[in-house]
Formats: sequence, structure tokens, C-alpha cells
Amino acid sequence: MLRSLALAGVCVMLAGFALSSPVPPLSLSERLAAPGGTSPLVPTERIDALLARLPHQQGSVTGSDGVALHWVSFEPGDYRLDYRYLGKGKRFPEFSLDASAPDIETNTQPRGTVILLHGWMMDGGSLMPWSLELAQQGYRTIALDLRNHGRSGHALSGYGTREGEDVVAALRALKNEGQVTGPVHLLGVSYGAATAIFAARELGPQLRSVVAMESFDNAGEAIRTMVPHMLARPAERWSDYVALPLARWQYGGRGLDEAIATTDRKLGLNLDHVDVGQALAQVPACVLLIHGRDDEHIPVAQGRALAAAAPHARYLEVAAEDHLTLPMRLDRLSGAVNTWFEQADDSGDCASTVTASL
Repeated sequence: MLRSLALAGVCVMLAGFALSSPVPPLSLSERLAAPGGTSPLVPTERIDALLARLPHQQGSVTGSDGVALHWVSFEPGDYRLDYRYLGKGKRFPEFSLDASAPDIETNTQPRGTVILLHGWMMDGGSLMPWSLELAQQGYRTIALDLRNHGRSGHALSGYGTREGEDVVAALRALKNEGQVTGPVHLLGVSYGAATAIFAARELGPQLRSVVAMESFDNAGEAIRTMVPHMLARPAERWSDYVALPLARWQYGGRGLDEAIATTDRKLGLNLDHVDVGQALAQVPACVLLIHGRDDEHIPVAQGRALAAAAPHARYLEVAAEDHLTLPMRLDRLSGAVNTWFEQADDSGDCASTVTASL
């Protein structure tokens, strides 16, 4: 859940507690209530260097409660995308990424629009490989920075609920500005996948299809799974030898439940009632769920629970991939994702050739 590609940032936060005080200045409840950040996977300077060479548009629209939402879009064309997945690194998946400006004469009318939604503590730049891949398939792609992330403004987090309302408001504004053409699709990763599902429920027939990678089923349950897993990691730095045991002590047992309860009060939201499966069951659009079989941040059982909650959705389980690697495997997933969008565009039929496992 709580982060598309670099959930390890939670560990950085937990290990960064001040050790001279019994109460850390940045508590888990504060981070859960106000997540934010920019992509450590594709650093801002790397994104900006690529954007400087590629034609694109960017701007800001207003979300559901007045929050400013930053966006970056690419037109369809041949960007000569050179993306290579290099394998698991020490902390993050490693890859090479390069692209070139398409020739003017190769630009085509968009076959549709894909809105891309990133994960927790990330930003739209983390989905740059997918933005360019889908643009090469003929789509206009628009990557949003969710509230509290990237260049967007700050507002109460909703674990997909309020963010989904933002997507609905952003789509309306972007349509009014002429930025949306043809059938509309959503592609979300982790926190962004849950956001896509909540948005799809509200958008109804305005939306053609959804690809949701690694969504959690229930927000409270996902936090209770993710935090202990992150705290169980081995120490990597000298500070970890003190900070991690302290965090394990503080958030073991009832401590984690108390942090979630405190977060509930700050947000005016019961995280145990943020039920993505219930929302998914009410989505009329075609939905493709994708989950890595080796995901330990949001275990595959949550992906399977989502699939069970909505029999009309298709479920793709990918062997040997985890929460960090799965979204970076364009080499394994781009064919399935492109086929899904193409079939939804051509027939609007959720019956896809996508296989049950990969």
C-alpha cells in the first residue's frame, strides 16, 4: 500500500526519530496523517533533465476541496523510449531510462487519455516510464501529483477517498481546459491504485477502464501489515542500530493501534473503514488488478481479497515480483496493460485476453 515504488522511505522516517527525547518529533501518526514527498526512485533532477529534452505540458488544477494539484502531460508519439530494468538494487529497483523528442510529423491524434496516479511518499515523476510507454501507444498521458505530494498542495489525507474526489475534480477541470481527449483510463500504483478505484466509483460511465497495481484492500489492515514488515528490516546504518529497536518497541503491540487511532482523529477518518474492495464492487468500468506474488508490504492476500470482492474485475498475479519491483517491470507488464486499454477502447468489454498469472 502506502507507497508506489519506494516504501523504504517509511523506514527512513521511522529510523529518523530523535533519540534524546522519549517522544519523537516526527511520530508515526504524524507521518500517516500527512504523507508527502517526491520520488526517490526517479530523483527530481533526473526527471527535470528528461523533461527539458521532451515536449510536454504542465500546470495546476483545483482538487475537491480547493487543494492545488500539479500535473504533467505527454502527447502521443514515438519517444524512442529506452527503458531497461536492471534488477533489484540495495534499496530500490535499478533501471536505465532515456527518451527523445518525437518527430513532429509522427505526432498523432490521441486514441484516449490515461491519468496516472503514484504511490505514497512519491510523485508523478515516479511513473515517468509508464507515461512515456503509454504515450508511445497513442495515448495522451497525464501524471498527477496527489495532495501532499510533489508540487501539489497540502490538505487532509484520505487514503484514496479524498484523493479519489480530487481526481474527479481534476478530470473535470482538465476536460474544461481541453486537456482530455477520447476515452479516459486510470493507471494507479499502490496508494494511487486505491485512489483510482475510489475515483472510478464516482466517475461511473465517464471512465473506460482502470489498471490498479498493488492496491491495499483496507487501509487500517495495510498499515498493520506494512509497518511491522518495514521495522523488521536489518540495520543498514549506524543510527539504525538504535533507532530501529526504539521504533519496534514503540510501535509493537498496542503502539501501532494507538498510532492509527491518533491518525484517525487527525484526519476525521476511520482507517479501518476505508474499504477499497467495497468501492471496487461498485465500479462499472473495466478494472485490471495486478499484484506481485512476493509483495510483503501489501501481501498478495490483499490483492486476492480485492479480486474476490469484485468478480467482474480481472486479476493478474505476477510471480517473483514485490511491491517495489512490480511497477518497474515494463518488460513484463506493458504488453498486458496495453492490451487491456486497447480492448477497453475497442469494445468496452471487460473480457480480456490477459492471463490469470504471469
